[in-house]
Formats: sequence, structure tokens, C-alpha cells
Amino acid sequence: MPIYAYRCSACGHAKDVLQKLSDAPLTTCPSCGSQAFGKQVTAAGFQLKGSGWYVTDFRGGNSGGGAAAPAAAPAAEAKAESASSSSESTASSASSTPCGGSCACH
Repeated sequence: MPIYAYRCSACGHAKDVLQKLSDAPLTTCPSCGSQAFGKQVTAAGFQLKGSGWYVTDFRGGNSGGGAAAPAAAPAAEAKAESASSSSESTASSASSTPCGGSCACH
């Protein structure tokens, strides 16, 4: 359930309220009783960036994530080598095909 920030425009009373999405918004101020109690626009408490990782994941230092980094480097090198060898093989087969290797089948 989301937490909504409310503020009374009459007396300035502010309150955070835990509500369901289906609940009706509050309108009566619990402090002064006026009908000037409304939701405020607030910023989200977190950020999502990149392709599925939080912005704070693996940020600097050697706390916890250091062991995974060396294992990823050989995998990246192997992937780069296989990509270069496959591009060389497609280049050699491209000259022997009638389409010149520019179609989706190569």
C-alpha cells in the first residue's frame, strides 16, 4: 500500500497516510476540521536506472560485490573473441553467397 502525503491549506497541518489505491482521498483535516485537506505531490523514495538494477547497487568499494567482478571479466573476453571469429566466418561466407551476406539468413 502506498503512503500519501496530505496537507491542509487552511491550517497547514501535514500528515502521511497509508492508504489502498482504491480508497477515496481524504478531504477533512483532522486538526481543524476544514474541507481543505488534500494530497501533495511528492517524489518517489527510490530510483530505477539501467537495465534492471537500482542506482545504489554495486556502487564503489569492496563490500560484497568484489568477488563477482573478476569472474565476469573472462566471460566478457570469451564473448568478444567468439563475436570476432563469427564475424570473420560470415565475411568469408558472404563472398561465396549470391546475396553477398547482406540478407537475414547470414
